[in-house]
Amino acid sequence: MIKVSVFYPNEEGKTFDMAYYLDKHVPLVSKTLGAALKDSSYEKGLAATEPDTPAPYVAIASLYFESMEEFGKAFEQAAPTLMADLPNFTDIEPVGQISEVMG
Repeated sequence: MIKVSVFYPNEEGKTFDMAYYLDKHVPLVSKTLGAALKDSSYEKGLAATEPDTPAPYVAIASLYFESMEEFGKAFEQAAPTLMADLPNFTDIEPVGQISEVMG
């Protein structure tokens, strides 16, 4: 299984509409990735581990797929729709990482 993580860095002067993200973008992710998306979770950053320090990320999405091939096929078709929706909730450039789930 692989995990695709999408991090939205907490950058000064940038905006992130969490309500739109959860109400509109998250369902769009599920719809466009379809059956290839096996599971997902979405997090809102609260704080860093040091006291009174802001979270390094405003939000983190975790998307799970059976394989790189499954992800590749699904994302190739979904990417234009998902990327076009970004300006509707943020001006942050997301950072992605693909990982193998080890446990």
